Amino acid sequence: MRTIKVLSIDGGGIRGIIPAMILAKVEEMTAKPICEMFDLIAGTSTGGILSLMLTVPSKENNGKPAYTANDLIKLYTENGKKIFSSSIFHKIISMDGISEEKYPATGIESVLKEYFGDVKLSEALTDIIVPSYELSLRAPYFFKSVHAKDVSKVNKDFYMWQVARATSAAPTYFEPYKLEIGQKDGADYYTLIDGGVFANNPGMCAYAETRVLYKDTPDILMLSLGTGELNRCIPYDEAKDWGLMKWAKPILSTVFSGVSETVDFQLSQILTDDRYYRMQASLAQLGSDAMDDASEENIHELKLLSINLIEEWLKNGKLEKLCKQLTEY
Repeated sequence: MRTIKVLSIDGGGIRGIIPAMILAKVEEMTAKPICEMFDLIAGTSTGGILSLMLTVPSKENNGKPAYTANDLIKLYTENGKKIFSSSIFHKIISMDGISEEKYPATGIESVLKEYFGDVKLSEALTDIIVPSYELSLRAPYFFKSVHAKDVSKVNKDFYMWQVARATSAAPTYFEPYKLEIGQKDGADYYTLIDGGVFANNPGMCAYAETRVLYKDTPDILMLSLGTGELNRCIPYDEAKDWGLMKWAKPILSTVFSGVSETVDFQLSQILTDDRYYRMQASLAQLGSDAMDDASEENIHELKLLSINLIEEWLKNGKLEKLCKQLTEY
């Protein structure tokens, strides 16, 4: 019986370099592009950007991806500061993210347009699902390549850069993304924010989607990639007197982290050990666990953390076992 292989990538801003480096190692060990090994790829926020990049078709090599997993790493090392940058004037008027979004959208949008160009979701090389959240409807919104390819569905096929922008519009960091859709249900646009507010770990969304798309195939193999586990203690004596101002910065990362760990627990109960692989690293020893710290020092630390995680999985044999399963089933 065929095994359906699923890749899930968490949100986490600049920390997306962790799953990027893991995927580069998987491609090296299997000598295959990621999109050829997985039937479905799900990603939220920075994970959504990576998922989309992995499925962009090459213009020169038909049926092959335009980017390797190594190219994903360069997204952060070469463009991190451009994505997370703002002028002195913007920092002053935004009070560093307190009174309005911390960063203007110009930086991230220019990077996304450079990588995705005019490629549409319907052109994805494998099935993909990217969560976002719609503010007007107050409901989750899922970008799905299977819907984008369905000509019977109206307003479902968007440019990949738009999907990437919507899923990564983290509250307080970037303004919501206004996605023009044409007249539909009384509205001609969606107001979308980061899918991490409800599915920072999209693994359960991916599992549910797999059950819908492959009803007759009960065997699922999932690789779930985290962007670092938040272990930094928030002492009771500190938090007990926090109000809106003090909670403004830690609340988002706390929610994202809690959501991710909850989904990990759920999937570990549903799938067996040899069918569910969760690769996650502790951020406890890092100087910064911020999602927007694109400094050279922090990127260097994140790369070292990724290397240590990969080495640990090589040492215990799990990564080799996973790669064998990805290429055999």
